[in-house]
Amino acid sequence: MELMTHSSSFLLPSTPTDSRPSLTYALVVLNQRLPRFAPLLWQHGANRVYDELPQLFPHEDPSDIRRRYKPDLIKGDMDSIRKEVMDFYASLGTKVVDESHDQDTTDLHKCVAYIRDCTPNLEKSNLRILVAGALGGRFDHEAGNINVLYRFSDIRIILLSDDCHIQLLPKTHRHDIYIQSSVEGPHCGLIPIGMPSGSTSTTGLEWDLGKSLVISLPHNGALCILTSSNYDSSVY
Repeated sequence: MELMTHSSSFLLPSTPTDSRPSLTYALVVLNQRLPRFAPLLWQHGANRVYDELPQLFPHEDPSDIRRRYKPDLIKGDMDSIRKEVMDFYASLGTKVVDESHDQDTTDLHKCVAYIRDCTPNLEKSNLRILVAGALGGRFDHEAGNINVLYRFSDIRIILLSDDCHIQLLPKTHRHDIYIQSSVEGPHCGLIPIGMPSGSTSTTGLEWDLGKSLVISLPHNGALCILTSSNYDSSVY
C-alpha cells in the first residue's frame, strides 16, 4: 500500500529544505474569522481579508496591508460580499467571478473546482489547498466544507482554524503524519464517516487503535483527522 505523508510545515515561518519534492499551495479564504497565522499562509500561496488582515498588523497602515494581501480571485454566490470591498479589489486587478446562478454547490466547492481546473498535471503538481475560515460559525457550513474533502478526495485539502485543522486520510494509502510540535497539539482525533470497516490501526498516538477496532468509513475509504492547534502568533 502506497504511503501518503502529511505535514503542517506551512504553519512555520520558515521550512528547512530537504529531499522531499516542493509543494504548490493555493489559499482559499471563506467568510469566517481568519486564523491568526493567516499571513503565514499567504506567504505560501472579501470581506474577511479586507476587514481582518489589517487587524493582524495594528502598527501598519490598513491600506498598505490590503494592497499587500490582494486575492487573485473572488468567486462564489456574492450574497455576502460588500460592494465597496468587491470594487476595491476589482480596482487592484482581482478577478471577480459571480456564480450566484449555481445554488447546488458551496463557495468552497466552487473555489476548489476552479483551482483544480486551472492546475495543469494535477497528479504531479504536489498541490495543497489551504482553507482559512472553514471552521466555526454555522454547523451546516462546517459540514458542507467537510463534505468538500470527500467530494474532492483526489486533492489534498486542509481546513484550518485557530483551534484545529482537518484533512482526509484515504483508505487507499498508509499515512505518516508529521506533527509540528511547536505549533500543534497535543490532541489528535480520527472521525469515521459512512460504511463499517474493521481494519484501522495507528502507531504513535497516546491511545493507539488496534486492527480489531470496528469503525465507519465511506465507501471509497477515508477518515477525517483533526489535529489541535497550539499556535502562538508571536512565532511570526
